[in-house]
Order: sequence, then structure tokens, then C-alpha cells
Amino acid sequence: MYKKIILASSSIHRKRLLRQLKISFSSISPNIDEKRLKSESPTMYVKRLSKEKAMSVAKRYKGAIIIGSDEVAVVGTKILGKPNTIKNAKKQLRFISNKMVIFKTGVCVIDTTTNKSLSAVVNYNVLMKKLTSKEINYYIKNETMLNCAASIRIEGMGIGLVKKMHGPDPTSIIGLPLTKVVEFLKYFGYKLFNK
Repeated sequence: MYKKIILASSSIHRKRLLRQLKISFSSISPNIDEKRLKSESPTMYVKRLSKEKAMSVAKRYKGAIIIGSDEVAVVGTKILGKPNTIKNAKKQLRFISNKMVIFKTGVCVIDTTTNKSLSAVVNYNVLMKKLTSKEINYYIKNETMLNCAASIRIEGMGIGLVKKMHGPDPTSIIGLPLTKVVEFLKYFGYKLFNK
């Protein structure tokens, strides 16, 4: 009998991704402080947040496997999170125009029976097109992206703003690297294709 799987997230995008694996899971929103620590690199930041999200839910459930994840977009040394407002979205899109954006997605899986955990950060490189004000305004008017890192909803219209992409796992850019999730679940005894 497999342990209960819990996704430490209320994100509709992460839930949609995890459903693609045809596994039974529940979703619980974690309660953590998401502020970046002083001198914390983007990689360490998403790794810590994904672990803290998983741990905040793990404390409440024994005999479960908890999946936590977090994502930021990085241009040079600048971190771009969710814009939350149209004004910020316009600012972000103007800033990333014609630039390479690295999406860093942290994932952590915890087995609450053994308290063992596995963590990873997956990078995905996205080269943006040179964006005009008209394209930015049209995109913002017609896409729901205020809760997406760097204002890019890649699984929607955001793909039209991209020149090229490269990385080990395209699901990581949507917020949950499924290749790592499958690998970590297998480590904890949950075999996807051998039930």
C-alpha cells in the first residue's frame, strides 16, 4: 500500500502537472515566510523555499510523502518573482525583452515516516524575443500571468514571446519538474509504472 501523497501547494499549475502522472494526491497550501535571506543565491533561495514548503505540511502528516516546489526567474543577478500587478508585469516584460531568463525551480520530496528528504533545483533557459509595447500590452490584456514568475505563462500565450528555450525538463518552467518528482517518488518506494 502506497503512502498518501500531498502536494504542498495551492497552485493550479502544479496540481495540473502532478495530475499528468495519474497518481492520487491531495493539495495543501503551505504557510511559510517567502522572503529571500540576505546574500542568498537564487539557487539556494528556491531550494530552501521548496524544502520549507514541504516541511510546513510534513509536520501535520505522518505516513505521507510531501512534495514542495518553488520557482523564480533570474536575469543576470536580478530575481524576478510573481508580478502581482499589471504595472509590475509591464515593467518585468520590458526588462526581460531580448534577454536570457533562467527559470530556477526547486523541488523537495519528504517521506514523513522516515523524515528523509530529497531536493534539487532544475534550471531552464528561455531567450526572450525583442518585445514591442504593443505585444506587451496585448499579452497582459489577454493572459492570466500575474501569479507567474517574470510574468511569463509559458503554457499559455507566453510561448509567443519566446525566441528559444533549452533545459532538461520543460515541466520545470511551469513550476514542478516532473522528472525529478518521478525520480524522488521512486526512491521512496512509489513506482509510477509498476503498481
